[in-house]
Amino acid sequence: MPTIPQISFSSAKPPKKGVVAVMCGQDGTLPESVVELAAGAAVQKAIAASEFKGGFGKTLTVHVPEGSELDRVIVIGMGNIADLSEYSWLKLGGTTFAALNGAAKAAIMLQQPEGADPVGPEQAADFAMGLQLAAYRFDHYKTKSDAKSKEKAARISVHLKSATRANKAWENAQGVAGGVMLARDLVNEPPNVLNPVEFAKRAGQLKKLGCDVEILDEKAMEKLKMGALLGVSRGSRNPARMAIIQWKGGKPKDKPVAFVGKGVTFDTGGISLKPPSGMEDMKGDMGGAAAVTGLMHALASRKAKANVVGIIALVENMPDGDAQRPGDIVTSMSGQTIEIINTDAEGRLVLADALWHCNKKFKPKFMVNLATLTGAILVALGNHHAGLFSNDDELSEQLSGAGEVTEERVWRLPVSATYDKLIDSKFADMKNSGGRYAGSITAAQFLKRFVGDTPWAHLDVAGTAMGSPQTEINKSWASGFGVRLLDRLVADHYED
Repeated sequence: MPTIPQISFSSAKPPKKGVVAVMCGQDGTLPESVVELAAGAAVQKAIAASEFKGGFGKTLTVHVPEGSELDRVIVIGMGNIADLSEYSWLKLGGTTFAALNGAAKAAIMLQQPEGADPVGPEQAADFAMGLQLAAYRFDHYKTKSDAKSKEKAARISVHLKSATRANKAWENAQGVAGGVMLARDLVNEPPNVLNPVEFAKRAGQLKKLGCDVEILDEKAMEKLKMGALLGVSRGSRNPARMAIIQWKGGKPKDKPVAFVGKGVTFDTGGISLKPPSGMEDMKGDMGGAAAVTGLMHALASRKAKANVVGIIALVENMPDGDAQRPGDIVTSMSGQTIEIINTDAEGRLVLADALWHCNKKFKPKFMVNLATLTGAILVALGNHHAGLFSNDDELSEQLSGAGEVTEERVWRLPVSATYDKLIDSKFADMKNSGGRYAGSITAAQFLKRFVGDTPWAHLDVAGTAMGSPQTEINKSWASGFGVRLLDRLVADHYED
């Protein structure tokens, strides 16, 4: 695995040797400090000759003439500085990492052209997060790597005036970046390695950050009468687990906020077997649980001033002689009975018991669940938005706002009594599939039956957690979607 860059901030002048990156404003304007570089004049001349305009995300590499100790100077376009959002700074960091092109050591002059406001500590921390996220690769299992992949930038110094405050801001942002990369690691892991027991063990490592972690085994879940969840696990040799992660950073009397993740570590579809084409991607059917685990890492790392519960429900959906069948009826922890129409509609069964347990035990202010739940959400929204379903307008607006800031966007879809009728069953209280049409909505309607009056939102991340488009800050199959979104939700609305 390539080295994730170690980033430090400095108010000292950058070295006059090696690789240096500088920021360039619109129309090619450079910070005045660039002229202090040994090759400052050469850089300005190269910009003029290339007609480089400094458009956002554009880059220019200047190979320094003989006589300078600099190897090359990389010019990074910032575009219209007044238009730069929080996410723009992440993208600039990602663009800069790509432009470094494997340099083992580099210095970055994070200064804006004369006349513009200096780069603030939060902007610098976002820039650094972009550097780290862009560097992420998952090649643990490759025995042969080309030399270039082993030489990714290992040490980067970022030079700006507010270095001390930037270092402090980076302490928080680095925890969030670590949470995103943890979520990516979990989704990328092969299913023969990351089964429910192993996933639960990794969740247990959050104890090192100060979280309380309780692992429920199958015997404990049987005692709690989690028949819906355990029904999914029946066909697998790998036993189910549930990890309950608590971060207690708020006032002791404050109710927690809660996040629940679907963790199907591999989904064959069970007896309702999926077609073989693309089934290997079903190692990512635990993207919701990965996001919740990464979120708890982020919150604990930055010592969030909130009480937060994260629950990940972990099963493997396999077909064997003991697997549940279409036509079976199971009893959930809530006491409600469910007719199994399709064993490939398993994620909602897992979440039903997890949501009920969360609500009953912790009585949270709200619950947000994340799940790679339906292919139908891909048909509706593609890879660019997660589906949002909710019984609470305020929570929905908060999630949508956090999505706009982080560019982990959500789009609200309806839940209503009309759709709810589609999952009524002739033989039980409900059935686990409402058929082909409105598949994402009927899945949400199913979950809604297990949350009571508690404010709740369901995020269907089937299109965004894995196989999503490559961006400046993500070159991985697994995106880590949801960690930054939910961290922002907590930070903006639920910290003391």
